[in-house]
Amino acid sequence: MARCVHCNKDTSLYDGGVPICLECADARDANRKPPETEHRIRTLLMEALAEATARSHAAAEAFKNVMDQVPSAMPHPDGTQRIQNVSRELSDARKEVMRAHNRLNDFLSRGIIPDDLK
Repeated sequence: MARCVHCNKDTSLYDGGVPICLECADARDANRKPPETEHRIRTLLMEALAEATARSHAAAEAFKNVMDQVPSAMPHPDGTQRIQNVSRELSDARKEVMRAHNRLNDFLSRGIIPDDLK
């Protein structure tokens, strides 16, 4: 017998391949938003993910461009600062992608609505 992903009780009920007990399923359904609200939230989260991904791609391209401008393994001190700046931007952009992906995944798999979208 599987264990509920929410309360860890034994259950034989599955929802979308995820084990969930009857009490947790009922509580989730009681808290579920109307379909148009769910659609709107899903759309907003998917748009946020797309924007974060585009920002990450742009930051990766900027990083590549700066690295291509460094002619040797020993960049000029100003070049070192440029590399650090674009590296930080790329890291921040990748973190933003992960955050957007996790928010969308939490909503789709667990029904968790981010606080800023409630």
